[in-house]
Amino acid sequence: MKMFQSSTLIFQIIIILISISLATSEPNILNFLKCLPTHTNSTKSPILETVYTPRNSSFESKLLAYIRNRRFLTSKTPKPLAIIAPKDITHVQATVICAKSNGLQVRIRSGGHDYEGLSFISDVPFVILDMFNLREIYVDSNSMNAQVQSGATLGELYYAVAKTAAAFPAGVCHTLGTGGHFSGGGYGNLMRKYGLSIDNIVDATIVDVNGNVLDRKSMGEDLFWAIRGGGGASFGVDWVIKLVYVPEKVTVFSISRSLEQCATDVVYRWQHVATKLDNDLFVRVMPKVVNGSKVGERKVEVSFIGMFLGQTERLLEITKKSFPELGLKRQDCKEMSWIESTLFWEGIPQGTPIEVLLERPEVASVFMKMKSDYVKNVIPKSGLESIWKWMIKYDLTLMQWNPYGGRMNEISEFDTPFPHRAGNLFLVQYISIWNNEGDTRKRMDLLRKMYEAMTPYVSRNPRETFLNYRDNDIGRNPSNFTDFRKAQIYGQKYFKKNFQRLAKIKARVDPDNFFKNEQSIPPLFSS
Repeated sequence: MKMFQSSTLIFQIIIILISISLATSEPNILNFLKCLPTHTNSTKSPILETVYTPRNSSFESKLLAYIRNRRFLTSKTPKPLAIIAPKDITHVQATVICAKSNGLQVRIRSGGHDYEGLSFISDVPFVILDMFNLREIYVDSNSMNAQVQSGATLGELYYAVAKTAAAFPAGVCHTLGTGGHFSGGGYGNLMRKYGLSIDNIVDATIVDVNGNVLDRKSMGEDLFWAIRGGGGASFGVDWVIKLVYVPEKVTVFSISRSLEQCATDVVYRWQHVATKLDNDLFVRVMPKVVNGSKVGERKVEVSFIGMFLGQTERLLEITKKSFPELGLKRQDCKEMSWIESTLFWEGIPQGTPIEVLLERPEVASVFMKMKSDYVKNVIPKSGLESIWKWMIKYDLTLMQWNPYGGRMNEISEFDTPFPHRAGNLFLVQYISIWNNEGDTRKRMDLLRKMYEAMTPYVSRNPRETFLNYRDNDIGRNPSNFTDFRKAQIYGQKYFKKNFQRLAKIKARVDPDNFFKNEQSIPPLFSS
């Protein structure tokens, strides 16, 4: 497919099978730096002007700027030998070629929301290819397509596409980098209507292991299949995405119920109807632990947060008929433009200028650990009551339960590497947040106990996990070696039966396993 024209430089994507180069000998950072200018012909942006080493006064600030979790801001966290922040495609090509020839590993970072730090941490000498300079977006209002660089944030993308009265199905947090988000699947509150981000990608340009630039036609359909959901931590040049229709006004709401206000009954009913509601309606359930009225008392409160692609009157008709237990009232509803709704979902006060979407992330302020699960069968009320008790016992900050159904049930699990399609009621995200470094081991152990307690209620054989919610607990390899047997453990949880196909594509496009990380796809050669 032919890319439409733009006055910008070629953009940036993120491809699955990539995250780290194999350290075959003692790395030589000086030779790497000398190599870079010999493999780029950019006179507008000399590549060495995009390189930061520990000798640069700005090195530390560049490193920390896109780390969104204080767990990775300790003195024990390994640091890169250099950060390369490319400004055009030749910088990406040079980094690939020179890292490979000098035995350096490469980590690739687009937004910094990597839950396990795989995009900017390694236990062997490495460099970071940081995409934050590659952030241009071009929207073609005639074709309703857009090109977006991997270093652009979702907020920047939403701001750009909203000018055409369109939208794009992706996540809630506006500081997410599009590169990693898209290539891991990318879901959000439009998924019941339009599917995932990867279901709306029509072309891409990538940089392969040899430094070649490939688009969909030249990479072939197998590799194009793989990069749409096979993993985020890779080199690429751009995504071409298909924008979607949203009405002039959407309706949002947020209702909170205590357990005394029959929250358990409402959640139980939500499980039965959430996947069957009108595809224009998305209702997230968010249980959280809050302080009670007594000193030291902890309680569970459940929020029901929704967006309807339409106006209040029709929304009330739908909920009254299909989900009366929610008790949604007119005064609970707020009508606004879709772009304004993106602020609502982040808890940004109504009336805040939408230019806030253009703000880049700040340095991490809290410690976090997340995990995920998929629920395929309704959890009984007794199970829900146990979950609320476990949340308090294991000091879990909150959970997010995101409903499936609609478009998610219409797409085959084999159409993209993302396999978690029909058969799921909802996706669970466990979120633990704390403020003191000394609490880290305790809080992570408690979260793991919560995860274990949930076993009877979630998917099994395999216990499925969402790739964008990276979780090293489900299996990992060391930084400099990928054992296929270990990779199968986490690979089947992330990709199910698609893991084998990904591994075979990996063998074809990167047979020496140059690009890898602790949870990357290993090559599988046919016998």
